[in-house]
Amino acid sequence: MFVPQRRARRAAALTLVFAGVLATGAVAGSWSADAQEGRKRAQIRTFAHPAAAPGAPGERPPVDHRAVEAAAARAAQDGKSGSEAATEVVTRSGDLWSAVYSAREYEGFARSLDGGYVGVGLSARRSADGRTEVDSVRPGSPAARAGLRPGDRIRSIDGQGVDGFPVTEVVARLRGDTAGPDRWGGSGEGYAPSTAVGVPGTPVTVGLQRGPRAWDRTLRRARLATESVAVERLRDEGTGAPATRIKVESFTRGTGERVGRAVRAAGPAEGILLDLRGNSGGLVTEAVTAASAFLDGGLVATYDVRGSQRALEARPGGATRPPLVVLVDGGTMSAAELLTGALQDRGRAVVVGAPTFGKGSVQMPTRLADGSVAELTVGHYRTPGGRTVDGRGIAPDLVVRGDAERRARTVLSGLGGGS
Repeated sequence: MFVPQRRARRAAALTLVFAGVLATGAVAGSWSADAQEGRKRAQIRTFAHPAAAPGAPGERPPVDHRAVEAAAARAAQDGKSGSEAATEVVTRSGDLWSAVYSAREYEGFARSLDGGYVGVGLSARRSADGRTEVDSVRPGSPAARAGLRPGDRIRSIDGQGVDGFPVTEVVARLRGDTAGPDRWGGSGEGYAPSTAVGVPGTPVTVGLQRGPRAWDRTLRRARLATESVAVERLRDEGTGAPATRIKVESFTRGTGERVGRAVRAAGPAEGILLDLRGNSGGLVTEAVTAASAFLDGGLVATYDVRGSQRALEARPGGATRPPLVVLVDGGTMSAAELLTGALQDRGRAVVVGAPTFGKGSVQMPTRLADGSVAELTVGHYRTPGGRTVDGRGIAPDLVVRGDAERRARTVLSGLGGGS
């Protein structure tokens, strides 16, 4: 194998975190950034009666942070790598979401939550026939300058075929995040790991197909800014009644307030289609702020931190009148799942689409002796109704496998909101 297992796990974890910033349709946000910013945007209090006991089905026990810190400290005293020792402990735990980052990697993670990333400027989706294709192209990006269009099939990246692999893996390669041969289903033969992770100017060769034409194009990665919220006015062709589609790509800093502004601009009676497909999370506090746009206070989620039960609550004064449909898929994860579960459990929205991913664990950072950071699972989130998210996801009220957006707009129209 060209990539050591510890490096593959760390790169995979970075992929999971940054995928939300790329708005690609898979994996994960974390709680750590909320802790760093002091949890200012959400009211957090001790929750005396947890909705479900820790260790519910699908939940792994929290990683022993003391064992991780001790292993790193012992290694540092012996003149060895503390981060490597910590990674070994995390690997043995079997927890997919815990990881150890270098100080530089963690700094990049923090920057991404402010809405920046390195990539080629496209988002990807899984087509109905299971292939990976371009979903959208950012204007002015390397992908746009190369002439890529929505609907173009992505056949390969740097010579590696991508059919059958999760969208997050495809985007990891586009970014330059080395996910490792074990994640790409091979022994490493023909696999060339990147020499840099998310570095502007590094090349990536993409195999593409548009109709009968197939070609390869080499793009150079660039530093780009994300647009986490896109607002579109919709009209029902039959009635002409207006509706607003709010597409939330990720929960980077400021996303919740942007959602709130879009809801207020829509008016009290206008239907809203909240599109969370491919949203892999981000800052949980931003998801709580987004929930506050639709709820008049009350519970958004509960969570436990090493056995201490707490709750996240919406601010009062949200718009409770507009008809609301939430559109989700298998790439809806983490903070986006908490928002979906809150609106569903509180009876505020009809959820349409495919079952969500099921990432409901809480991570918090621990600074190690050598300056690296261990991002460790310390607990799990649950919806206001006490449902476990981790390993289960959110089941839509209406499961749609085909044209989910068309069905969602039909539901919205039936609720009294134009579509």
